[in-house]
Amino acid sequence: MKIVSVNVGMPREIVSPGVATLTGIFKDPVEGSVRVSRLNLEGDRQADLRVHGGAEKAVYAYPSEHYEYWRGELPNETFPWGTFGENLTTEGLRESELCIGDRLRVGSAVLVVTQPRLPCYKLALRFGREDMIKRFLRSRRSGFYFSVAEEGEVSAGSSIEFVSHDSHGVSVSDISLLFLSKEPNRELLQRAIQVEALPLKWKEDLVSRAESRD
Repeated sequence: MKIVSVNVGMPREIVSPGVATLTGIFKDPVEGSVRVSRLNLEGDRQADLRVHGGAEKAVYAYPSEHYEYWRGELPNETFPWGTFGENLTTEGLRESELCIGDRLRVGSAVLVVTQPRLPCYKLALRFGREDMIKRFLRSRRSGFYFSVAEEGEVSAGSSIEFVSHDSHGVSVSDISLLFLSKEPNRELLQRAIQVEALPLKWKEDLVSRAESRD
């Protein structure tokens, strides 16, 4: 397992359609070592801290293996690394195998898996497609967010190694499934809300959704 690309970018303003929006979704690959701090990578910022960034979303990663799927889905698009706004384009990590609370050494940093990505309207702006959010959710290729347990440095080619696995065994894909399912699995839900690394907002939302469907 390794990092294929490290991608950073500062917020920029885009106009579409006729409305100016500040977004940090545009990331470009960078060479050399990049410092990973508690809240972000060196040279990277989020535009709206109410919904993006913060300690529980300090680093966003997206599997390089998903890019082939998207090239098939959107053949007229170009897909350089960082297209999905990810800080780390990875090799060897999948949502179905990576669990919330797992700790990984990435370069010299230690990261903790916290949650899948739920796309907002800025992903649609990035691609210029109103259907992009639905496509992204339907694909079940969410990528995953990390918090930073130990600051360090990362670079393209850095190895990724598991430090520990969370005992509850709730994968990133499981959280997405609970969120999107019309009839969430109760046993899985109970395990999910016991995972310390899963943000409180996710736990509250999952419980609320389950109760509303009773």
